[in-house]
Amino acid sequence: MTAQSDAPIGPGSPDANPAPVGFIGLGNMGAPIAKQLLAWAGGLVVCDVRAEATEPFVAEGATAAATADEVARTARLISVTVLNDEQVRDVVDGPQGILRTAAPGTVIAVHSTISDSTAVELAEVCAAAGVHLIDAPVSGGAQGAESGELAVMVGGPREVYDACKPAFKLWAGMPVHAGEVGAGTRMKLARNLLHFISFTATAEASRLAEAAGIDIAKLGRVVRHTDAITGGAGAVMLRDTTAPIAEDDFWHGVFTHVRGLGEKDLSLALGLADRLDVDLPLGTIALRDLGAGFGVGPGEIALASSVGAGTGSPGDDDDDNSATSGEKES
Repeated sequence: MTAQSDAPIGPGSPDANPAPVGFIGLGNMGAPIAKQLLAWAGGLVVCDVRAEATEPFVAEGATAAATADEVARTARLISVTVLNDEQVRDVVDGPQGILRTAAPGTVIAVHSTISDSTAVELAEVCAAAGVHLIDAPVSGGAQGAESGELAVMVGGPREVYDACKPAFKLWAGMPVHAGEVGAGTRMKLARNLLHFISFTATAEASRLAEAAGIDIAKLGRVVRHTDAITGGAGAVMLRDTTAPIAEDDFWHGVFTHVRGLGEKDLSLALGLADRLDVDLPLGTIALRDLGAGFGVGPGEIALASSVGAGTGSPGDDDDDNSATSGEKES
């Protein structure tokens, strides 16, 4: 049964006597995020299982709390950055959890990467007490946390997102409303799928370079330099659907060109790997699936290639950033 409440949502406007915000979990990500919240006009309440972790915040004017329910006595937006689903459940609904004392209208923002089903389940439990739980995982790593430039992907009702946004903007360079509760986590999982597949691809590329006698540290410098220019994998994430592209669509020409460049380079890399006896399973999949992933289908090189062998023609040597060029033209 969902409790109905007309209580204001969250900590209120930063310009109109706002309530305190709380932060639970002051680890490698939590501490630098919480540091940015010292600027919140309503004050900051911090909590960590390690009492010493709260001391630098108290020295800067924050209030320390020993338990989550103590945080919720005053804070009306409570960020949670702990290790896993079990710890989130305990912080939210445990014997000394937030729900023991939270007033109606309080918002719990879970920044930990947990299961989307855990977020949905806990949101339903919280709703019965008139409390809002949103899943709000972050991306950008420790560097983004230190600089206040993280992306935060929020799953929850739009009005709850809007109520939290002023506080989030103190530490997030890109707040995004992903959709209903659970959608923030689903967006984070998709983002990290790309992240860690690319790490695996990095290892594959390094094996090829090492076998070819290339200094892989120098290769890494080249990759970081050029990705900073082109945007890396995100540079081709330009459409709002993964459906096939009609031939008369602007993007068809853009991605057909990118597919041609990609298939050429992948076939050459696979050919080199074949000569050096280096296994490139991700490279083989990429050659097979690149065109389909772009929505334009496989090109001539992919169609002509056999599994595990790169036999394509070198073709056009134009290595410009076609997706970026297409974006400018649109």
